[in-house]
Amino acid sequence: MDKLIIKGGYTISGSVNVHGAKNSALPIIVSSLLSEKTLKLSNVPNVVDVLNLIKLLKNYGVKIEHKKNKLKINSSKINNLSADYDVVRKMRASILILGPLLSRFGEARISLPGGCAIGTRPIDIHLTGLSKLGASFEIQNGFIVGNVKSQLVGNSIKLPFPSVGATENILMASVLAKGETKISNAAREPEIEDLSNCLIKMGAKIEGYGTKTILVQGVTNLKKAEHHIISDRIVAGTYIIAALMLNSALEIKYVNTIYLKSLINVLKKMGAKLKETKNSIRVFKGAKLKSTSISTSPYPGFPTDLQAQLMSLMCLSDGKSKIKETIFENRFMHVPELNRLGANITVEKDVATIIGNQTFKGAQVMASDLRASISLVLAAMNANGQTTLNRVYHLDRGYENIEKTLGSLGAKIKRKKN
Repeated sequence: MDKLIIKGGYTISGSVNVHGAKNSALPIIVSSLLSEKTLKLSNVPNVVDVLNLIKLLKNYGVKIEHKKNKLKINSSKINNLSADYDVVRKMRASILILGPLLSRFGEARISLPGGCAIGTRPIDIHLTGLSKLGASFEIQNGFIVGNVKSQLVGNSIKLPFPSVGATENILMASVLAKGETKISNAAREPEIEDLSNCLIKMGAKIEGYGTKTILVQGVTNLKKAEHHIISDRIVAGTYIIAALMLNSALEIKYVNTIYLKSLINVLKKMGAKLKETKNSIRVFKGAKLKSTSISTSPYPGFPTDLQAQLMSLMCLSDGKSKIKETIFENRFMHVPELNRLGANITVEKDVATIIGNQTFKGAQVMASDLRASISLVLAAMNANGQTTLNRVYHLDRGYENIEKTLGSLGAKIKRKKN
């Protein structure tokens, strides 16, 4: 497994372009399974999760041309409806293939998914929703086996929780279902909007995306389309926090700042000096940051995917901060590793208390999941001395060549292969 060797104490400067959103790219790539026509995508992030998904779809017989940040996908000749464990175990997003395959072919077989070990993330919300459209499921030898007698039929589905993945799965399945589907308590994340916009370009009839209620009128077939994936708001937020932690001036470009309002509001409350335009945000040095308290929640609330990064910043801020994690029950796994670097963080159930004004010191640390990984990188960049971050593969799932990107801005990071 690769390692990152990080020397702390170096500032960053200049500007950085934000790559495409992983959490948009994955469902949009999967949506190609709904159609026999070609789907062309641009601004596709070159991250491990996307590469694994491409591998998975190729196992189905999907033809994919991948050049830099562009994909040309044709799913007209599917020769396999079973997704094996070897690929599926690496990412939970693979569960999203259920809806499109059941909708188009009436059957699907997928290994129970893997991914980050940050909580149970039950798939029963997916299965219950798809069942209301007419699918039936069995668990056989570690596989989810789904079948549809004739055709999926639209229905009213109220989600018990605004799950992003379940909303995406049901949304894609309902596109080819007969009649109208109503998804209540739907997720409102920008990535849902991006998927909906792509599906509409393909010929789907969708209303209400970005709100709590999505209405889908089923169509008989889809057409060829082209779509540009939105930028990654979590990556953009990471760079903003990195600049603040290093007291550095930095411009973050190609990001829709509307999608970052919850983070921007928290950072300004802490004393950050930020200037926003529609497609960029500038961080100014010299800000004295103070403590705050936040609670993660579904969009438009504070994203759980930025919780770990904000925690690293809170370690340097003045005073005592608190974070309440409401989305995933195991998403404080980075706390022991941050404490190894010199943080003073305690956790009681779903609340982390962070004592500020700490000084990070270099150490050996280990990544437990994607967002935990980047929080440790941010802390290591601020540390006195050298830090070795192990299990970098977590980081590669969501960030493109992070060592090269941060290195180009002035950070001292290099990758070492074992």
